[in-house]
Amino acid sequence: MYIKVKRMLDMIISSMLLVIFAIPMLIVAIAIKLEDGGPVIYKSKRMGKDLKLFNIYKFRSMKTEREELHSKLTHDEMVTKVGKFIRKTSLDELPQLVNILKGEMSFIGPRPWIPDYYEWFTKEQKRRVDVLPGISGLAQVRGRNGITIFEKINYDLQYVDNMSFKQDIKLIFETIKIVFSKANAEITEDGIKEEIRELKVQNVGIDEQVYKEVG
Repeated sequence: MYIKVKRMLDMIISSMLLVIFAIPMLIVAIAIKLEDGGPVIYKSKRMGKDLKLFNIYKFRSMKTEREELHSKLTHDEMVTKVGKFIRKTSLDELPQLVNILKGEMSFIGPRPWIPDYYEWFTKEQKRRVDVLPGISGLAQVRGRNGITIFEKINYDLQYVDNMSFKQDIKLIFETIKIVFSKANAEITEDGIKEEIRELKVQNVGIDEQVYKEVG
């Protein structure tokens, strides 16, 4: 029953917020375009509810792909000037309101991860996609990327098993408290590779030494 109510609230609130933040979003879009002329929106394939793929939307905060290919910059150096600001203020997440309106995401739920993770999940771990992914969730307020991949999954499963209006409201307020904190907010490409490696080693039983040799 709550799933239907949750979806209705998502539609109403996301519609209202898109109207409220229309001007700030337009200003961010113009700033991104003026800085380097590149695309405004960054799209990435993510795994949604019931293992259905969708494109997650964010304001682009990194340099363009062409600049990345021809540079030897670190991850932090690849972030644009505008990107640093919108990441710090979480404005880069605003386009995900469109994902919510389309029914691909919710305000609260397990974060949508890239498909590479799911190849190495156990049947139990795959239950994290029994609900819509969220902009924020239990794992995010309990440590973001400062906790292990297995702790993240366990928190996600706790959310799936105990999803309720009361819990969602609590998580929204807890998210507001940490929204401007940069601590453990991001995960690099190397960090993602390391998490996938840990899944392979523990879930599939690949020997650590063998993994290092074959990747």
